[in-house]
Amino acid sequence: MFDSCVLGVDPGIASLGIAAVARRDRRPDLLWTETVRTPADQREQHRLARIYAAVRAAIDAHAAAALAVERVAWNRNVTSGLQVARATGVVLLAAADAGIDVAEYGPLEVKLAITGVGNASKRQVHAALVSAHGLRGVPSQPDAADAVAVAVCHVTQSRLRRAADRAVAR
Repeated sequence: MFDSCVLGVDPGIASLGIAAVARRDRRPDLLWTETVRTPADQREQHRLARIYAAVRAAIDAHAAAALAVERVAWNRNVTSGLQVARATGVVLLAAADAGIDVAEYGPLEVKLAITGVGNASKRQVHAALVSAHGLRGVPSQPDAADAVAVAVCHVTQSRLRRAADRAVAR
């Protein structure tokens, strides 16, 4: 049985990971991944337009019902954080234009959902996607692999989030 497709996104202006993951027989199933790169010498608005076009094309190609994106984690490099925030805004706009739901997950939340450990390394996340979640074809490229992790996090956590929201609303 195939449920709806989730598009996972690891946002960035220079490199953005995208992955399409479906739920099949109660397990995540990796359908497709891509890393979108934008040239550093290109003006920012053109780089953002390329990101928008890639995300919107992926939503349409995979008939995604939802988009899950990794939340911006502020660090010491404010300039980099602002660029990632702009890329995230473009990703959210593409989802809004397509009329699909969006969920954001923090990096620790994704790592915890995938490995059971909030401070897991990228290598541990990759290994857990393959061994614990049984995914084939998890890319070695870090942005695409992170996008797979975000999508799988949504597939495994979204029902729990909805149940928690309903319980709070009562």
